[in-house]
Amino acid sequence: MGEYAEEKWYLDHVASMVAKYGDFPPPWIYVEDSHPYSIGWRMGGGETHVMAFGEWWRQQDKSFDDRIAYFRKWPAPPRWCGWMADAIWDLEPWESEDEFDYTDYFSKLKTLGFDGTEDYESDLDNEFYH
Repeated sequence: MGEYAEEKWYLDHVASMVAKYGDFPPPWIYVEDSHPYSIGWRMGGGETHVMAFGEWWRQQDKSFDDRIAYFRKWPAPPRWCGWMADAIWDLEPWESEDEFDYTDYFSKLKTLGFDGTEDYESDLDNEFYH
């Protein structure tokens, strides 16, 4: 069990998401047209969702193939491809002292049939999401 697994807010959020979506959705489904660096993911409902997602994801202990199937069900907008790669390969780019390079992971995602990796930087920098 993880840090939040037995807490009421976590259990309530997971139950609510599964009831609404049939599964626990990634952030870009929870808040459409959102940006991964938005303040909304660090406070309020967005923070709750991201924290609950992390706990739920760890508990699922999905195989690599199951992780790929999950994200095929919930295609990520280009700006979320880094986040998706983090989840699939258990990356922790925030642990790096240098800017994290997703090049190899984006190549793998493209090989696996995921679109948008070539638009990651431009979509991430799109003024519409700031």
